[in-house]
Amino acid sequence: MELRFDFDRYPYLTQDLPGLEGRIRTEPADFQVTEVPAYTPSGEGEHFYFLLEKQGLTTRAVFEFLRDELRINEASIGVAGLKDKHALTRQWFSIPLRAAERLDGLESLPGVRILQTGVHGNKLRVGHLRGNRFRILIRTSTPPDIANVRSVLERLERHGVPNYYGPQRFGIGGQNPQRGYELVTKGKGRGHPWLKRFLIGSLQSLLFNDWLAERLKEEIFERVIQGDVAKKHDSGGEFVVQDPEAENPRVQRFEISATGPLYGKKYREAEGEARAFEERILARYGLKREQFAARKGDRRWIRFPLQEWALEPTPEGLWVSFFLPKGAYATTVLREVMKRNPENAEEVEELEE
Repeated sequence: MELRFDFDRYPYLTQDLPGLEGRIRTEPADFQVTEVPAYTPSGEGEHFYFLLEKQGLTTRAVFEFLRDELRINEASIGVAGLKDKHALTRQWFSIPLRAAERLDGLESLPGVRILQTGVHGNKLRVGHLRGNRFRILIRTSTPPDIANVRSVLERLERHGVPNYYGPQRFGIGGQNPQRGYELVTKGKGRGHPWLKRFLIGSLQSLLFNDWLAERLKEEIFERVIQGDVAKKHDSGGEFVVQDPEAENPRVQRFEISATGPLYGKKYREAEGEARAFEERILARYGLKREQFAARKGDRRWIRFPLQEWALEPTPEGLWVSFFLPKGAYATTVLREVMKRNPENAEEVEELEE
């Protein structure tokens, strides 16, 4: 099987419901993302926090402006996640308190404004967020079938959203997994170590997507099987499922869910029936777990909850709003609504949604 990401080949949870024809990201303001922080500034400390609204800029571009134009040491700049260029985004940054007076210089950077500030005791780091709120306009040429979209979102709310990695993870044309494959099978390749980690990470992500797709096809998405590594949604605690019949009522109540593998070292491995299921995905590409020993391993939820969703019709189409936990991709919700890959991977950067 070809090692290229293609979002349209994965099954949908809402396959029986028609898709909404339309387009996203016609304009940057059509795609709005607001970080929900894990904590708010305490009011004391040596780090200055600011909530920055930006449009038409990557997070990296802001980093470079702070470093090059405002002369702030890059290592001292903190951020909780990466946000896209082709969007209107609101995200938190941190800098040393002693450099806060230099932020007046941000006025010369087009498309940004500071919405909120505070002081805290630690530098902001990647992952220091609860999630993101999205407000996305799907532009349509005809009035949207709002009742159908509502049915899609109600089912996702009830059963969970398939936690696929979105196209941002796989590079232009979805080709990065193939380059990652060459690295793990041949052990060679040019490029910076960061790039190699990224390419192998792309392969890990594709294998996870394939695992999830097979679980959906075999109708074991909303239940666990013997040997699964399940994870608690409230605490994140993991355990190996010994008695699926006893645990599946908890799955139905959305207390726990199965997790899929991101092959590597130092991660909890599945057992028995679940492990055999995972091995089938590796065998599809002639891969073995040992080939990922140089990369950090992990477990990823098979699904995530869809929360705080709302629909707002407009003359241009339909605004769709929702909250997602960190690590989840808005494109996985939109593809269920639209029944296709909602965006071209060439037009977006990798996000830490």
